[in-house]
Amino acid sequence: MDDIAIVAIGRNEGERLRRGLASVSARGLRVVYVDSGSTDNSIEIAKEAGAEIVELDMSIPFSAARARNAGAERALASQPAPKYIQFIDGDCAVAEGWLETARNFLETNLDAVLVTGWREELFRDATVYNAMCDVEWHRPPGEIEECGGDLMVRAAAHVEIGGYNPVVIAGEDIDYCLRLGALGRRVLLPQSMTHHDVAMTTFEQWWRRAVRAGHSYAHINDLYPGRSRRQLLRAAVYGLGLPIVAIFCLIFWPVGVVGILAIYALSYIKTAVGLRRNGQPKREALHHSVFLSLSKFPNLLGMFTYYRRRASRSDMKIIEYK
Repeated sequence: MDDIAIVAIGRNEGERLRRGLASVSARGLRVVYVDSGSTDNSIEIAKEAGAEIVELDMSIPFSAARARNAGAERALASQPAPKYIQFIDGDCAVAEGWLETARNFLETNLDAVLVTGWREELFRDATVYNAMCDVEWHRPPGEIEECGGDLMVRAAAHVEIGGYNPVVIAGEDIDYCLRLGALGRRVLLPQSMTHHDVAMTTFEQWWRRAVRAGHSYAHINDLYPGRSRRQLLRAAVYGLGLPIVAIFCLIFWPVGVVGILAIYALSYIKTAVGLRRNGQPKREALHHSVFLSLSKFPNLLGMFTYYRRRASRSDMKIIEYK
């Protein structure tokens, strides 16, 4: 296992970082922690865990991509350099057995460059937002085109593609995975990979996360034309088009508003039915469908934020929800 390096990134993660680093530091693995301007005791916690510390220069716009690149660069500077890099976020702990499984998979599947697994929310049922994240993490196993930030990658592949794109402040993992696809297979194993504590307790946090998702859709669609067309179209139709039509109906043809409301109702029902087909309990599916239907509005704001930044050539600053 000494050919694996752990790269963890975080900001003000506190005890969640302690739990995450404890899941790997006891294994004797090389751990690099990249801090992005924490004002709590995160750096002290990382030092106590025996991690190497990289503190980002916060005068330069921060992004998770930039942090992961800095961590990988430090890890790869060691001799001998690691063969594999396991990236994790600071609010994640690595599940027992994952590192062995992931490493063995890459050792025996030489055509694969990336392997990932399932995130498990530690407090799934604490809030509806936590539960929605847990559902989001559990995608079907097999070959994939994209994944989240927790993954194991061949170090040589990371270097060959130039690492993460630091300009992509939302959707950087999607961009990373898509570029890795030119080098080999990307695989999701049906196994717990990390235990995650999203700690999302308010509607405002959920809203800002959905805004970030909209920013991601727009940016990724620019980089890979057509990639996010479906998400962009849904946000445009349900977040902007239908409300504009409803306003005109209120002025010129009030009965038409009933038809607009019916369209939203059908969309909600369709979403709930889809969640039920994926195995969610009825009550939970109905509840989650409310937020998924509502998400088109913050998605639209995120899209506009990206296009405004692109037009004014402004920095792509990270959209934080915690």
